[in-house]
Order: sequence, then structure tokens, then C-alpha cells
Amino acid sequence: MSEKKEPLFSKKNRKLLKDPLNDNNPVTTQVLGICSALAITVQLKPAIVMALSVLVVLSVANVVVSLMRNLIPSRIRIIVQLVVIATLVILVDQVLKAFVYDVSKELSVFVGLIITNCIIMGRLEAFALGNKPWKSFLDGLGNAFGYGWILIAVAFFRELLGAGTLFGYPVLEKLGLYEMGYENNGMMILPPMALVTVGIIIWIQRMKNRDLIES
Repeated sequence: MSEKKEPLFSKKNRKLLKDPLNDNNPVTTQVLGICSALAITVQLKPAIVMALSVLVVLSVANVVVSLMRNLIPSRIRIIVQLVVIATLVILVDQVLKAFVYDVSKELSVFVGLIITNCIIMGRLEAFALGNKPWKSFLDGLGNAFGYGWILIAVAFFRELLGAGTLFGYPVLEKLGLYEMGYENNGMMILPPMALVTVGIIIWIQRMKNRDLIES
């Protein structure tokens, strides 16, 4: 009797997408990918571009490594994974240069550093090497979305409170807050405030779900 085929979006597969958004978030729970959260969250636009870049690299790399998982000798698996990631990062970088050149110049160093993003290497090692392509794709999407929403949330508050703008649009000026005495908080532009903002998100997350509090 043939084994019953699992639905594409079964409960287990949906869990792969949902868990990294909150309870198993790669940034706030696993504390991975913090460097880019500090570096590129001064403005919303580069944060969104970085989140989309990681989404493409992580989901496609997970699928590629999953397809090759039975062919990769264990001794050279790290090298193979790095080659896959580096190839995808170069492709993403070239696409950014072609379509959003100004952002690509701003992110050039950080896009290259996606190769060393511990979230990507971690998912390839922990998941893609042991699972089928569809599950690996969902795992990549889930973790990339989990990473991305943290980046975008941090960038939202840093740009709004630090510069009074969103996507460069003077939101606070249009709301008339400057006339009421508000002044931009220059500290929000500094890298340490990204860490503080991530810390506040972690604190709120653990207040809502106390199971995440370490003993």
C-alpha cells in the first residue's frame, strides 16, 4: 500500500512558515543575524531591500542544497553550501545594480556579507541537508520573513524617530509635530539604538509569551 501523500500546506508545513515569525524567530529568539540589524536599519528602504535579498538567497539556497543533499560528501558540505550562497548573493547583487543602483551602492558591503549570515548557514546545516525541497523552501521563506519583519520594524522606528521621515517623506513635519516642539532624536540614528530597539522587541515578545523566557 502506497504511503499517503502529505498536503503541500499541511499543519507541519504551515508550522515551518509561522514559527520563525514569532516563537522561533531567528533574530529575537535564536539571536542570529544581529549585525545586519545594526548596520542597515537607519532607513526603511535599504532594510526592505536587504530583507528581500535574504529572502531570495535563503529560500533558493535551501532548495538547491536540499536537492543535492544525497550527493554532497559530508567532508566538503560547508564548501558546497558557501559556493551555493555566494553564487546567489552575486546574482542578487547584480540585479540590485541593474534596477536599484543607488540602494545597491549603499548596501554593497552588506549584500556581500549575506554570504556569512549565520541564519542562512544555520538553516542549510540544520534543515536543508535533512529535508526535501518543498519543506526546505518553506523553512527558508519562514526564516527569511522572520528576519525581514524585525529589520523593517527596527528601521521604521529608527527613521521615523531619528529623521522624522519614512522612505524619505517628512511624516512628522506634515503632521505638524515640529511646530508643537518635537525634535528629531539623533540617538536613533546611531547603531546602538538598533540594538536597543531589537531588545525592546525581544522584551515585548517575551512578555506576551513567557515560554520564551530562559530559566
